[in-house]
Amino acid sequence: MLKRFSTEARPRRSPSAGMAGLRNAALAALLFAGICAPISASAAPAGCAALQAKYPDLKGKKLVNAINPHTPGYEAIDPKDPSKYVGFDIDLGEQIGECLGFTLTYKAVTFAALLTTLASGQADIVISDIYATEERAKAADFITYSKVFDGVLVAKGNPKKIDGINMSMCGAAAAENTGYVEVPLIQALMPQCKAAGKPEPIIQLYDNNANCIQAILAGRADTYINDVNTVDQAVKAYPDKLEKAIAVTIPYSVGIGVPKNKPEFRDAVMAALIEVQKAGIHMDLLKKWNLDVNNFEEPRIVSVK
Repeated sequence: MLKRFSTEARPRRSPSAGMAGLRNAALAALLFAGICAPISASAAPAGCAALQAKYPDLKGKKLVNAINPHTPGYEAIDPKDPSKYVGFDIDLGEQIGECLGFTLTYKAVTFAALLTTLASGQADIVISDIYATEERAKAADFITYSKVFDGVLVAKGNPKKIDGINMSMCGAAAAENTGYVEVPLIQALMPQCKAAGKPEPIIQLYDNNANCIQAILAGRADTYINDVNTVDQAVKAYPDKLEKAIAVTIPYSVGIGVPKNKPEFRDAVMAALIEVQKAGIHMDLLKKWNLDVNNFEEPRIVSVK
């Protein structure tokens, strides 16, 4: 784990017993090959001490981060130790926590349950590669930190000639994660395909990214559209079986979800994220996890009353 704000090592919290998804450990191990090189520690951002003084109630607290740990590079089960989690979001969340003086434990849930887990009080924060849409902002406030570029994953050779979220998907089977923003985008193609006399796209819903990828490998699905870095890692894991047809721009940002009734906590997290970014830690973590540095985004709040 990358340490920046202390000299003592602190282990990550273990996932809850009986967590689903261990069957995907082999895939995660492949996706993580070669991306966990350590980077040197540096001094804590100067502004963190002032933030701890400004938000003293957070210091020493243990907060729960709800995650869907099936997005290698962002959050996933550690292939070397299934009792731990690793990834950009894990590191970024812990850097924010250390800046404000709190530590994080983790609650693994399905992607579709991330915001309901937050709203029910079972989690304090969501840092799990979730896009900050206006619809989702009705359930939580978001602090954005990453631009969104999606990749279109297909079988090697792209037999269906899919080249985006467009009419090339007519008649294709798309594997997607329940609750993903890509689902309504594909659904919007259905009447267009029908009007053109073509078969409608078929959407297959799964609980995690690994299962979506496996659907293409097994021939059940023709495409999987998600964050371009996730798609690129899948291609690296299966270069003889998968390829990226194209990268498309999605008009969203990735955000940190916080309860709507805790604006002071939201402002504290945003202030700490700014300090982490100013210190260069955010950029270092993108490089550590082989994520595109062009994803970097200065934070803003997405909130709907």
